[in-house]
Order: sequence, then structure tokens, then C-alpha cells
Amino acid sequence: MYSRTLTFIALLTLVIGFSSCDDKKKPTTLSTKPVVKTGVTPIADAEVAVIEMEQSAFGKIKMELYSNIAPEMVKRFKELANEGFYNGSTFHRAQSIVIQGGDPNSKDTDPTNDGQGSSKLPNVPAEFSDVRYERGIVGAARTPDPNTANCQFYITIQRTKENEGWDKQYTVFGKVIEGMNNADTISGVPVNQGNYRPLEDVKIKSITFQPK
Repeated sequence: MYSRTLTFIALLTLVIGFSSCDDKKKPTTLSTKPVVKTGVTPIADAEVAVIEMEQSAFGKIKMELYSNIAPEMVKRFKELANEGFYNGSTFHRAQSIVIQGGDPNSKDTDPTNDGQGSSKLPNVPAEFSDVRYERGIVGAARTPDPNTANCQFYITIQRTKENEGWDKQYTVFGKVIEGMNNADTISGVPVNQGNYRPLEDVKIKSITFQPK
């Protein structure tokens, strides 16, 4: 029981540490508990996001986006994608329960700073909901401050007892509707066991949008 508790805490800490942004961007709102939207059914936007990977083995991942649940995060994701912000970045974390990408630091040759980057834009306030982190759900990465989502995102590979704690604690802003098998492939690549970074870069070629 003790070891199981430690495992849960370790995994939860990994999630909390998803994104590290500059101090000047961090709102001082740790004492304010974000409002959680409840009973709101996700409504997919008219356009879907298409993540095309550089390596053909990883194919494409298509995601529907939920502006009615997380309008500011969807707006940010679209803005950055349309300006090519994500092009050449990697999925720098690959685990059996989640894959994470969108960090501009992952474009450089220093693997030790992956997971710590952000865009030049202000952080996005928490847009929490009661949408559960089931397989395929897309979330916004952040620091322990709930209002520090910025550019990094993650795709839930499977729901387990260890990641049930993500519910109502991280902004849900989309879901994979096609190419989940490719996300599975990414989650299974060889990684550095210390930080779950793929030993070989898993690069995003582009993120574009097309009618659903």
C-alpha cells in the first residue's frame, strides 16, 4: 500500500511538472481555487486540428477542439499552430499513460530543458471542467499554479488509477478522433527512464486545421 501511494504521488508530480514558464508570466493566484465547469457537454469546433509527424511511422493525429469548454486554450492553440510555432517541436515525454509535446525548447539540441519552455504570449487562465481524462482526451500542461497553461499539451493514452487525479485539475480542450494508434506508437518508443524523453526525436512537422 505504501509503495502504491508513492507511485501515485510520483506520477502526479510528473503531471504537475508538465510545463515550466518564466516567473514573469506566472499569475499570483495559487490561493484562488479555479471554478470547475460542470455538466457541460463538449461541442466540437467546425475545424479539427491535424498533427502531421515528420517520421512516416508516426503518421497523423486528428483532434477535435472544444471551444465551449476551454475557449481561451483553444484560441491559444490555434494561434500558435497557425503561426508555425509547433513545427519542428517534439513529443518530449512518452509514457504508457500520456504523451506530451508543444515545448519550443524541444527544438534545440539540449534535452535537459525539454518541458520547461513556453511561448512569448501570456499564460492562459485555468478552464477546468468535469470532462474526465479518458483515452484520447487532450489537456493543457501547466506548473503547480493552475493558471499557467501556455503552449504545451498532452494526449491521454489510457485512464488508470494513477491519472484519475487529473480530472478537474487540468484544462481539457480537445480529443483525438483519428490516429490514436499513432499516439499509441509514440507512447511506446524507447525513452530515457529518468524523464521519459524519447531517445530519438519524435518531431511534429506541422499542425494545421481542416473542416470536420
